[in-house]
Amino acid sequence: MTPDGLVLVHLSDLHFGAFADLAQIEALETFIPTLGAAATVISGDLSQRARHGEFQAAHAFVNRIRPHTPLLIVPGNHDVQWWLSPLGLLGEGPKYTKYSRYFKELTPVLEIPGAIIAGAISSFGLAFGSLTWNPNDISVKGHLPRSETDRVGKIFAQAPPDVARVLVFHHNVLPGGVSRRMGLARWRSAHRRLLATGADVVLCGHDHQEGAGQIGGALAVSTSGTHSERIRQGRPSVFNLVKIDSRAVHIQHFRWERSNRSFLRSDTASFARRGPPRVTVSVAGGEQPL
Repeated sequence: MTPDGLVLVHLSDLHFGAFADLAQIEALETFIPTLGAAATVISGDLSQRARHGEFQAAHAFVNRIRPHTPLLIVPGNHDVQWWLSPLGLLGEGPKYTKYSRYFKELTPVLEIPGAIIAGAISSFGLAFGSLTWNPNDISVKGHLPRSETDRVGKIFAQAPPDVARVLVFHHNVLPGGVSRRMGLARWRSAHRRLLATGADVVLCGHDHQEGAGQIGGALAVSTSGTHSERIRQGRPSVFNLVKIDSRAVHIQHFRWERSNRSFLRSDTASFARRGPPRVTVSVAGGEQPL
């Protein structure tokens, strides 16, 4: 880790298909190469209905970004064909066949100078672990199995002590600012296990509203917004720039300005990394407490 730290671009919820905002997509293609990022992360929902044409459009976007920065991508709930195996009755494989055709690994791991980035699956569609008493949650809520957090914990435990540990999955782990909804079922258990992984920061999406906060006053969370028309209460779309240095995690929001078709710097939140005291060191724009 250099004194200046490393920078990650964090995108989510592109939703290629009927709701994608093509002006934003075009702006991202030209803007991302100027940010000097060590990697770009997309935390799911590349498609709207897991259709071939949507995945093909997302794949083309990814290929235009790839020459400028390494990429790590995980699936979101819209990328999962859960109806091919509801409740996993025919196994988990059929749900992800189409996604895997275009984006290969479901749980990729990317090692770059100064960091290890591990992807995890929280998107299972209609699954026992994601069920709640609210019928509106069916196929929308996600869950983090213990097997996923244990697997990631082992990856991080084997990494050199001075590298940043970044965990990526789709569903938001802090309540949305407008929706006030958690993306994960059984989120309290998930929080405890996320803290135990040794991660420095979690990158997620799903809620369609940007966020920056902490789990348990210790683990920084970057929630990226959406680049589709499905925004919350007319708020602008936002993606995040995550900078990690030896002492802190800084989450910078970039807000879409429709009038001039560009992304502008917005609020920044900074959170201390591992080691006592594990507290927020500065916040502008509002931390999301539990």
